[in-house]
Amino acid sequence: MKLSEYASYDGLGLAELVRQGDITPRELADLALAAIEQLNPKINAVVGLIEEETEASLARSGEGGPFDGVPFLIKDLGISYAGVLSEMGSRLGRGVVAPHDSELAIRLKRSGVVTLGRTNTPEFGVNASAEPVANGPTRNPWDLGRIAGGSSGGSAAAVAAGMVPLGHANDGAGSIRFPAACCGVFGLKPSRGRVSFGPDADELAFGLGSQLALSRSVRDSAAMLDAIEGLDVGTRLMLPPPERPYLEEAGRDPSPLRVAFSANAPEGGTPVDRQVCDAINEIARLCEELGHEVREGAPGMNVPDLANIFLSLASPGIAGWAGGLAEATGRPLSEETLEATTLEILEYGRRMTAIDLLASLDKVNTLSRSTGRFFETCDVWLSPVTVSPPIELGVLDANAKGVDGQAWFEKIFSYGAFTTIFNATGQPAMSMPLCWSGDGLPIGIQFAAGLGREDILFQLAGQLERARPWRDKRPPLSI
Repeated sequence: MKLSEYASYDGLGLAELVRQGDITPRELADLALAAIEQLNPKINAVVGLIEEETEASLARSGEGGPFDGVPFLIKDLGISYAGVLSEMGSRLGRGVVAPHDSELAIRLKRSGVVTLGRTNTPEFGVNASAEPVANGPTRNPWDLGRIAGGSSGGSAAAVAAGMVPLGHANDGAGSIRFPAACCGVFGLKPSRGRVSFGPDADELAFGLGSQLALSRSVRDSAAMLDAIEGLDVGTRLMLPPPERPYLEEAGRDPSPLRVAFSANAPEGGTPVDRQVCDAINEIARLCEELGHEVREGAPGMNVPDLANIFLSLASPGIAGWAGGLAEATGRPLSEETLEATTLEILEYGRRMTAIDLLASLDKVNTLSRSTGRFFETCDVWLSPVTVSPPIELGVLDANAKGVDGQAWFEKIFSYGAFTTIFNATGQPAMSMPLCWSGDGLPIGIQFAAGLGREDILFQLAGQLERARPWRDKRPPLSI
């Protein structure tokens, strides 16, 4: 198989070739490694290979998982593979090794993926661009001078460029949907509690975080969620299990849906680029053509308020992570080990009181109730992911001096405020690569649904993918 042929398949397509005996998992791994060797020096999506885990993955091949033998990458944040580096995009975490498998790692291994390496992420995931001081910037394969998104930017760039068909990603404020939008791939953030963070955590940042993947096809993300969703031992989070496999939902057209849409910037946010507004209106018309009831409308969102909520809920965790890493490595918490905005957020977390935290959780409750009432009037909400096509590298500089935590979150959220609300409410939301700018850059289209309604999103995603396929859209720098 040639590299170009390899890159033309999605994950399930490659797994079918393995099942038929047309290719072996090792041959696929060799192809993926050749693709990484060819493209990664320019893109910087992969920050390290994990040869021992790759060999262990190959040894497990043939056990019948849906992605048996399929090359895969894990994000260097939010997952633990026993014996594999877990540096969190930080100089402070250099050389830190995960002591055991997390529940997600166990389920990924059961899915049959062959894990080849770790992908780039901003320090502790607190940026909408993967350009940490520790590893340097991940470049967008559509335009090497632009961001690949964050915090799962390394995975998105690797998938878009054809290194692997899908890669691990997680999302605490838009970190699956930002990079999906920037790199022209598919990314769905599941509902809170759908995928485990166990056993080391019950939830991430008081419920803001979710785990899944970035992929080139809707069906790959659906099948991966089927493989990894569900309760694990001791969890206190609970969602009703899906009625049918998500892979099956992705093949079904939805019943006519009530679609609300808006391309207006949230209060306090940056105005939305005209090309992005045009794209939203275009997809609203497409939804109408597909038989859905479409109207304008939006839940209430305020960028400074969202920034304050996320600063208050994320900073205690960052203070805890940084303190734990400093103790484990013997390194100081200083400008030599942490970026400037991380230090600001860390200090904010240290100053917070329990009363401050409760006040922020009250704000989340109020926001969740008001957003829930909005979703009583519609089945899905259509919006941009970001206010413009991917911006230039360096604009979101997390090491800029003199930027406090509130100002930093406002800067990130002004670029991508449409995503953050659904981390606060816990609702599922996805970015679809349905539109491109006049100069050929991806424009992400977000759809969100009610809590636990990934089934609706996968049905709609499958329908839209069939109506407006994107498989022929490949970035200039790709296999």
